[in-house]
Amino acid sequence: MSSMSPSSGALPAPARNGQSQAGPTALRIVLGAQLRRMRQELDITREAAGRAIRGSHAKITRLERGQVGIKERDLSDLLSLYRVLDERSRATYFDLARQANAPGWWHQYSDVLEDWFALHIGLEDAASLIRSYEVQFLPGLLQTEAYAYSLSRLGYPDTPHETVERLVQLRMERQKLLTREGGPRLWVVLDEAVLRRPFGGREVMRDQLRHLLEIADMPHITLQVAPFATGAAAAGAPITILRFNEADLPDKVYLEHWGSAVYLDKQPEIDRYTLIMDTLCAESELPDHSLEMIHRLQQEL
Repeated sequence: MSSMSPSSGALPAPARNGQSQAGPTALRIVLGAQLRRMRQELDITREAAGRAIRGSHAKITRLERGQVGIKERDLSDLLSLYRVLDERSRATYFDLARQANAPGWWHQYSDVLEDWFALHIGLEDAASLIRSYEVQFLPGLLQTEAYAYSLSRLGYPDTPHETVERLVQLRMERQKLLTREGGPRLWVVLDEAVLRRPFGGREVMRDQLRHLLEIADMPHITLQVAPFATGAAAAGAPITILRFNEADLPDKVYLEHWGSAVYLDKQPEIDRYTLIMDTLCAESELPDHSLEMIHRLQQEL
């Protein structure tokens, strides 16, 4: 993306055939980054920008982080404040905002989807590379339906059957991005304990391991196992790093906890967790050896 002064209008990444290839979550973050850059170039405080849209500095922070959509009136006022007066440039921003405010496919699961996880699904949907390390459960993108149901039932023991079914359906729907044209590359490191915990019983786990072997044949999916014999598990907690093609969309580190999650995007944090992930990959079994190990465990069940 070219760097332009606010007065001439810093244009967002161009859409293709009227639609961006990125999903609404990514587009909100791209638009927010553009607005933040223009504000900073003019040395305008968040407080002043907030007053321009009849809001607070906290509202500007949420908009600039892409956490919320932006109303057309607010965008118009901010563009005027940031000296983007050319009608063509303004129209491009309004078009980007309309695409960013469109509901994603996951909106249909809003009855069971927490806001903090909806953000992750939106980022996942827009990523070009997903790197993940798991210490207890298989990542949702790799789970069979039976494994997902068993895990969801364990995590939500008092939840009605219909709600658990919806959660599993959502997880299966997420997995479609792995077979989508132009979908992300997936690189997963699994602690050995993940493969040895028989959630749902031996038959469910046997089928799950078979599924891992099958999906690992896809050229854009890499699986590695961190065996007990190595110190790779020293990371201690699951980590996901998402990378994007959009120039204004920095890498995101996703750290999930029970009932919540943390999203990190400052460069020192990205560098730290990227180094951790690189170390995990270096100390884990090579992909071919990892698949042999998964096959042996599957045969033992």
